[in-house]
Amino acid sequence: MEALNFVESFLLSAELGSFSSAARRLGMTPAAVSKNIARLEATLGIRLFQRSTRSLTLTPAGEQFQREIAGPFEAISNAFAGAAMIDGKPSGTLKVSVALAFGREYLVPMLGAFLDRYPGIVPDWHFDNRPVDIIAEGFDVAIGGGIELTSTIVARELARTHIVVVASPSFMAGRKMPTHPSELIGFDGIARRSPTTGRLRAWTLVNQVGEQCVAEFRTRMIFDDPEAIAHAAMLGQGLALLPMPHAAPGLSNGTLVRLLPAWYAEQNPISLYYPKRTLLPARTRVFIDFVVSTFEQGRLASKFDARI
Repeated sequence: MEALNFVESFLLSAELGSFSSAARRLGMTPAAVSKNIARLEATLGIRLFQRSTRSLTLTPAGEQFQREIAGPFEAISNAFAGAAMIDGKPSGTLKVSVALAFGREYLVPMLGAFLDRYPGIVPDWHFDNRPVDIIAEGFDVAIGGGIELTSTIVARELARTHIVVVASPSFMAGRKMPTHPSELIGFDGIARRSPTTGRLRAWTLVNQVGEQCVAEFRTRMIFDDPEAIAHAAMLGQGLALLPMPHAAPGLSNGTLVRLLPAWYAEQNPISLYYPKRTLLPARTRVFIDFVVSTFEQGRLASKFDARI
């Protein structure tokens, strides 16, 4: 088992390009990863990496070892994972990143049925609206939108989703409902600042016949969190452009009404993202299949599609 730990540290360091990234993925310190690789190099009698203060690159011998060991290591790792199953069912901790509103409203309610079916799996959920680095941060699965696809990441689409214009009934009381996006300039609204770029988000609305119009309103306040914007809109503090996962609860319970129902803005689809591997760990595979099946059976994707 010690040799397998050495090889795992080597493979992740080679894939991610640094001991610190591999350490985050493994839940270790960079010093421990470096020590594992040094012991592997001593065992093999070869130098696997060229180290400098700015980079970590494989030596020719390291490249050859990576090619030859990656496949066998994955097969052995999956064999251990299979042997560790409880009563023939997957077990272990499942680390998942999920967008806040989407996770709370739609995924947490699924957990009871999932845990009844797979009692040996322990979900470790991280609620976060930012696009995470799945590999570097050690996630088994991430659920949301906008995660960059690389050669090491697979995406499985759950639902198309859109941005819609909403306001509270109290805010619209005494106001004329707009009939075209160009009329939004006459309304106070809640703008959204991107937490990554610091710039205000601008949305172009479209309709089913292909017309387009930039959504412009009088900025009354600026937030950087869509959940806070949804709450402020429900309190009557202005109209808002919200992703459907954030707007749907308010539209269902009547605390929000949709303006311009024929218009919407495109957004990244909600997808399941996971590391690309020949053989996924059983706990990851059954979770992905369970979520996809639950979405299909419950027709949940229709809740996020704003097209009418």
